[in-house]
Amino acid sequence: MSSEFLLGASGILWGDTLFYLVLFIILMALIKHFAWGPVTSMMEKRADKIASDIDNAEQSRQKAEKLEKQRQAALKDSHVEASQIIERAKTNGEQQRETIVDNANQEVATLKENAKQDIARERQNALNSVKDDVAELSLAIASKVIVKNLKLEDQKELIDSYIEGLGKQNEAK
Repeated sequence: MSSEFLLGASGILWGDTLFYLVLFIILMALIKHFAWGPVTSMMEKRADKIASDIDNAEQSRQKAEKLEKQRQAALKDSHVEASQIIERAKTNGEQQRETIVDNANQEVATLKENAKQDIARERQNALNSVKDDVAELSLAIASKVIVKNLKLEDQKELIDSYIEGLGKQNEAK
């Protein structure tokens, strides 16, 4: 009995197994024909899209890095240019200051020289005027002394009065 059970059971098993195996092969053929191709195609498209997105992202990252480097270089150049502009402005300002100071010094020297010349001219004019006044005074005194034989005291008074008159004339001028 136990051997019949095993034989019967093994016969059923072999038939069912064969049936399931044939069904599995048919199912696999149907899946391959109807589902496997579209699924594989869809997966390949998805993989291509993901690879393309990754490549695009990498290119975008590289472009961004390149633009960042360009921006940094431009910023550095602008700092250098700004420093140069400031340096040129300082240099120009210093040159202008020196030019202004030199011009002012030259103008002061010219004014001093003109003032010295004016003073010398006025001094000479004053000396000439005093000489003329002294000569006139001497002539006037001499003529009065000759016209009038004055005593020594009268001559001193006459000279003093002319000197006072000369002082008043110079003050009036």
